[in-house]
Amino acid sequence: MKIRHLFVTILITSLFLTGCAGSKDSSAETAESDGNEASIELEKETGDVSLRVWGAEEDAELLRTIADNFISKNKSEANITIQIEAMSESNCRDGVLDDVNNAPDVFTFADDQLSGLAASGVLKPVTCNTEDVKKRNLEGSVSAASMNGELYAYPLTADNGYFMYYNKAYFTETDLATLDGMLSVAEENGKQISMEASSGWYLYSFYGNTGLEVGLNSDGISNYCNWNAADTAVKGTDVAEALINIGSRAGFVSGGDDVLIDGAKNGTIIAGVSGVWNASKLREIWGNNYCATKLPTYTVAGQQIQMSSYVGYKLVGVNSYSDHRYWAEAFAEYVSNEENQLLRFKTRAQGPSNINAANYSEVGEEPAIQALIKQSEYSSLQRIGGKYWSPAADLGSTMLAGGPEGVSLQDYLDGIVAEITEAN
Repeated sequence: MKIRHLFVTILITSLFLTGCAGSKDSSAETAESDGNEASIELEKETGDVSLRVWGAEEDAELLRTIADNFISKNKSEANITIQIEAMSESNCRDGVLDDVNNAPDVFTFADDQLSGLAASGVLKPVTCNTEDVKKRNLEGSVSAASMNGELYAYPLTADNGYFMYYNKAYFTETDLATLDGMLSVAEENGKQISMEASSGWYLYSFYGNTGLEVGLNSDGISNYCNWNAADTAVKGTDVAEALINIGSRAGFVSGGDDVLIDGAKNGTIIAGVSGVWNASKLREIWGNNYCATKLPTYTVAGQQIQMSSYVGYKLVGVNSYSDHRYWAEAFAEYVSNEENQLLRFKTRAQGPSNINAANYSEVGEEPAIQALIKQSEYSSLQRIGGKYWSPAADLGSTMLAGGPEGVSLQDYLDGIVAEITEAN
């Protein structure tokens, strides 16, 4: 999807409240079908309402502002207080399920946790302006927030992915097209390009467009994987050999965000694979030479294949066990509406999932957001079981170090795939 530079009109209506959760002051009524809530009308309390909200620690100030605005807008409806508590989006599911009775009313979380939260019963289908929420957010974010066609959470951001940052003093558009070209430029200048290829999250980029597959089985726990395939157009050993070759290049270094940022500061690294969370740091370091683009192609089995990526979204969930679910739903929708997604972009540089917010001119001018959008064409939702991460990390680090010792490449891959697909 391309961002168009359109003027965006901030929502100033009471959409966050009008029609929300049925807008009924009567007692709740539910109709269920096949075990799911087909429709629900929630009671709008008019007395004291206390909500607890979990969000990332670095979002605390932003959430406090949003919460105070929500309280002010609804002061004639109820006496609302909102307590903001720090919880990483990546650990939210574990925190919620560890003690459901003490879980917050509203929480932000990474989209790969949706199925677990829904299976537990903590998340139920969204009741607040459901069809409107779907229409006003990017299709990918709605898909990530849905199960079996029903929306279970409110899309909040569309920026949890990775792409290529680069110092444009060194690269031409032609150089940026291929990883070989970028590595050659780095080597000619005595520099390096960084990527945490020993991480399963980033390692996926070398497999996603090859026809080799990994993913979650229908049980929602175990994995399928054919990264050891010997009868496919691109074989498992082809990708492994490509990784060995990349690891041998003087212009490549495997490392995380600290390696990228430190290297950019001292001038040893001129490009690196990462996400929007490093945009402000790299802009400060590289100044006018700061830029970003989609991942390049890389050489595998004698051809150029576009590097893939995992893409993710942040979502807002409502605890179905909340004592104040009407207002919890209303606040979740308000946090994720167009106005507040723009505020989130301006204060935290997080990419909007809201279509109008994504069309805002300042969003279109941010290279990191533009790069993420370009890369999204070649990206997949992260839907993977826990048995994937350790063997995938071993695979990446082993190939980058030159390959396995004392065992054939095929036998090594067979062992890795056996670990990834092991039943729980």
